[in-house]
Amino acid sequence: MQIELIQTFLDLSETRSFNRTAERLSVTQSTVSGRINALERAVGHRLFSRSRAGTELTTAGLRFAPHARALLHAWTEARHAVGDSGGVLSMRIGIQSDLVTMHFNELIGDFRAALPGTAFLFEADYSAQMCADLMTGAEDFAIIFSPRYHDDLHFETVGEITYLMVSTEADRLAEVRQETYIMPHYSYAMPALHAALHPRLATASLSIGQNTAMVALLRSLGGTAYVLRNSADELMRDGLCRLVADAPPIPQPIFAGLHIRNRHRSAHRRLQQIVRTRFGSATGTLARRRVG
Repeated sequence: MQIELIQTFLDLSETRSFNRTAERLSVTQSTVSGRINALERAVGHRLFSRSRAGTELTTAGLRFAPHARALLHAWTEARHAVGDSGGVLSMRIGIQSDLVTMHFNELIGDFRAALPGTAFLFEADYSAQMCADLMTGAEDFAIIFSPRYHDDLHFETVGEITYLMVSTEADRLAEVRQETYIMPHYSYAMPALHAALHPRLATASLSIGQNTAMVALLRSLGGTAYVLRNSADELMRDGLCRLVADAPPIPQPIFAGLHIRNRHRSAHRRLQQIVRTRFGSATGTLARRRVG
């Protein structure tokens, strides 16, 4: 099976650019064109229309896309099934980077206790990459901040965490200086929510997308920023920061993500319940959507 043809088709479906796909796959543009031509010959239809306006999926391409995703997912699953696992079931788990400092040891213990015959691989990453890995089957289960809704993916809210504003120099919002403020960018939705809460600070010149890096900056440079509640407590215990008392907390929902094919599998349901218990949501709110 020439799975690289499918991978190239799916990447080009997303980028709509032969140059961009060549860069992302680390091949030449002529290689991308050759793969697409070979795939079109194999299926007997034009999958893309090329013009000066750009590259677009044809009707046949649109129909082929969900089958291509299914083929890639099945291929990845097949490779894992025959891999060097000694006959042990393996589960690949992605977790949002900021959550590694919260309940991570307990999660690993809970997962292993719930599925004792399973070999786990845990990887900390960001939401976009984890959603892409769920699509291809490179990951089996992910704990994320920003779902990327797709026909092939299922998401469910399993909890919520909170970011608090702390400062090395201010006790009230009116005292926060824009020039020493660090914008939070922990999820795709956060900048818009932050701008609505703090329009005066929305044009700060520095923005950070990881809690650990934010804490390190506060410790080295000082200033004002939103950090996780447990990080805020630690910074205040160390006498480095104080809470900006009138700054509203910023909530961040947590989602469990998985491929739609795994939605009803008992192992995945058990993992989902464990995450929900650890992050404090009594009942999960269905967050899955279908898009055309």
